[in-house]
Amino acid sequence: MDAMDWQTSEDTVPSAPVTEADARSLLGRPPATGAWRDGDPIGDRRFASFGLFATENGESLPQVRLAYETWGELSPARDNAVLVLHALTGDSHVRGAAGAGHPTAGWWSDLVGPGAAIDTDRWFVVAPNMLGGCQGSTGPASIAPDGYEWASRFPYLTIRDQVAAQALLADALGIERWFAVVGGSMGGMHALEWAVGHPDRVARSAILSAPPVTTADQIALNSVQLDTVRMDPRFAGGGYYDAGDGDGPHRGLALARRMALLNYRSPTELNQRFQRSWQSGVSPLGRGGRFAVESYLDFHGNKFTRRFDANSYLNPRRSDELARRRTRS
Repeated sequence: MDAMDWQTSEDTVPSAPVTEADARSLLGRPPATGAWRDGDPIGDRRFASFGLFATENGESLPQVRLAYETWGELSPARDNAVLVLHALTGDSHVRGAAGAGHPTAGWWSDLVGPGAAIDTDRWFVVAPNMLGGCQGSTGPASIAPDGYEWASRFPYLTIRDQVAAQALLADALGIERWFAVVGGSMGGMHALEWAVGHPDRVARSAILSAPPVTTADQIALNSVQLDTVRMDPRFAGGGYYDAGDGDGPHRGLALARRMALLNYRSPTELNQRFQRSWQSGVSPLGRGGRFAVESYLDFHGNKFTRRFDANSYLNPRRSDELARRRTRS
């Protein structure tokens, strides 16, 4: 499993054959970026803005914004707050329907909500979109002071940088100590950083499918995905935001997503779901047809390009460097 890209979202679970209705949902040319942009429907997002933000690498952003969503009510004592942190390709939309401003339904609706494991009748749940993401928080698709997107100029961020931004959000909400910090995959790395870097602000942690550092095999798999995006001629060094629909780096990004799907789908699951079934009545054995598993990968790769940004896919995949330096010290 790709430790940087775990989440439960409607575009990855369950793995199942692609229907004609699925295919029709992706008619039309994909946008240059699937990022949420200012002027798009806000949906259930809220926003918190902060001033100068210095990164650990010595770079800075003149101001940053975090998009976030909340459920439940904060108690008078402010002691019932739970922070839920998403994976690399997730966002703040933990629960709720797809709709204006939210291209996919909530990715943890079964676990967060009234009467659920994280009971919003009891807990005040906060879910931010990470700094460097593309669903409302400051990231490569955001506008820099010169009036153009940050694009490839966006500073390199570490896990610790992203948690520092989350700590600013906690301050803005008046939350001194989280009852719990919960995260999976990259969100789990954030949760671990909270526990290590801010132990006085975390009562308990739930870290799911997340390592303290990425391993050599994960780094290798990530590097192939990064190169796949960069090698798309329409990536244009990261400066593709003015491209028209269908002229952005969607081919490279979709292929990278297909690779990622294979990282956290086991051979057993794929074989049980698809076997050697055909996608249609046309044989894939020299007759021009396709196997169902091929169509599954294509569909979800293409769908991904309509809700994510290529630059935001690249930047966070290198953000574990600080954790690796820390373990050496």
